[in-house]
Amino acid sequence: MPDIRSPLRYLWWNARRQSRSLVVGIAFATLWWLVQALVPAVLGKGVDAVRAQDTRALLIWSAALLGLGLVQAFSGIMRHRFAVFNWLSAAYRTVQLTARHAALLGATLSKRLSTGEVVSVGNSDIAHIGHSMDILLRGTGAIVAIVTVTVILLSTSLPLGLLVLFGVPLMALAVGPMLRPLHRRQKRHRDLTGDLSTRSADIVAGLRVLRGIGGEQVFAGRYREESQLVRHAGVSVARVESLLEGAQIVLPGLLVALVTGLGASFAVADEITPGQLVSFYTYAVFLIGPMRTVTEAADRLTKGHVAARRVVRILAIEPEMTGGADAGTGGVLRDSYSGVTVQPGRLTALAAGSPEDAIVIADRLGRYSDGDVTFGAADLATLPIHEVRARILVADNGARLFTGRLRDELDVRGTASDEQLEQALYAACAEDIVEALPGGLDAQVAEAGREFSGGQQQRLRLARALLADPEVLILVEPTSAVDAHSEVRIAERLAKARAGRTTLICTTSPLVLDRTDQVIYVRDGRVHAEGVHRDLLDTSPDYAATVTRGED
Repeated sequence: MPDIRSPLRYLWWNARRQSRSLVVGIAFATLWWLVQALVPAVLGKGVDAVRAQDTRALLIWSAALLGLGLVQAFSGIMRHRFAVFNWLSAAYRTVQLTARHAALLGATLSKRLSTGEVVSVGNSDIAHIGHSMDILLRGTGAIVAIVTVTVILLSTSLPLGLLVLFGVPLMALAVGPMLRPLHRRQKRHRDLTGDLSTRSADIVAGLRVLRGIGGEQVFAGRYREESQLVRHAGVSVARVESLLEGAQIVLPGLLVALVTGLGASFAVADEITPGQLVSFYTYAVFLIGPMRTVTEAADRLTKGHVAARRVVRILAIEPEMTGGADAGTGGVLRDSYSGVTVQPGRLTALAAGSPEDAIVIADRLGRYSDGDVTFGAADLATLPIHEVRARILVADNGARLFTGRLRDELDVRGTASDEQLEQALYAACAEDIVEALPGGLDAQVAEAGREFSGGQQQRLRLARALLADPEVLILVEPTSAVDAHSEVRIAERLAKARAGRTTLICTTSPLVLDRTDQVIYVRDGRVHAEGVHRDLLDTSPDYAATVTRGED
């Protein structure tokens, strides 16, 4: 994990991780620029050889020019290869790092950041971070080339050399004031883009509901308003970038004009040779390339800094739930605050007067929120979090199906046999869903399983939970979206499928409660009654009112 205290430290960490390829790439980029910097000098020598009618010297300088061309071609190819390699390394290392941290955060991520914020990292930020690594190659080489040309000009003509020596820093200083507003506007544009991505994700996810209540136009209007804000922010960024691009042309052009004019006056006065004049003019034109690269480096590093700030924001989030290093042997799972006790090897039901109470208790038992929970003789908080996740599975209706083969979506570990898949589908009453698909278990599931109805998705999620076969399975309202006939079959088959293993079902359905070993009734977050379903109907009026909805 990098030092995430600042975006600059993150960029520095990224550079260190690929330092070898960066050093080699910088070497090739420097060689590429240096070869180009030597071409004007060799060209001037050749012109002087023609003027002096020195055939031998002309052949020598022509051969030197050919050799420089070959070296430039080779170094240019290698520079580009390493530039692409460094771009991909930095960009996809960022993807890997953020994806790994997102998996570590789990439920914490969605509470702290919006969907659009996370998606924008993969959409745009990785490109800017990659460009910031790529520009280091050409930027470093460009600075070396500018220094080399300045030394050559100083050794040939002191006034021209001083003109370039002071002209280049002045141009860099002229560009500097534009970088701060560019940084600020890019940050605002990035923030608005993330918000717009969140808005679009919400609209797409809730499109069916929006159409049902006639809210498409309202949300479309809001989307248009936010998209216009993004557009205006983008135009604001483009204004500064256009000035920056113009400065890349105008400022070096002024330097070219000054160097060429002054060199021509020196040539007329016989202070320099015609070949040297050609060299000075070529150098002045050549300097446009390195200067543009230096300006481009400032722009890309600014964008990389903005992008790194977003990545650092994700990496700075700490998981809400952490674990210890103790070893647990399992056993009774007990929530001390509510008094809910789940006995091992039994099918237990949790009926709550308020559905929110059941969800809160399930989260504590699954270590998704803090609580005084024991698992056997061990405090649940002292167990490693990965061990808790492997041994205790909380399956609620917030879980979703992902895109891919249905077989892979159900068997997430890829270890289940066809027989185990069939048994899980049977227990969840989901065989008819698979049979209706053209490809059966090999059929492709669309995004979020949108081709399935709510009840079908619920049954498939139940089959997936059963296939995971955890030591403790906690199901939150697993039959709320199915019809009564299916609910009865699921309750009977679920009891057989989980026989001898610890299972807790959070539900108020009488059809399910009647087929469990024990029912725990919770009111106001505390255990109010325990027993068998039919006994509780006679002995606890509150329980009876809850599960029968006030009916006889």
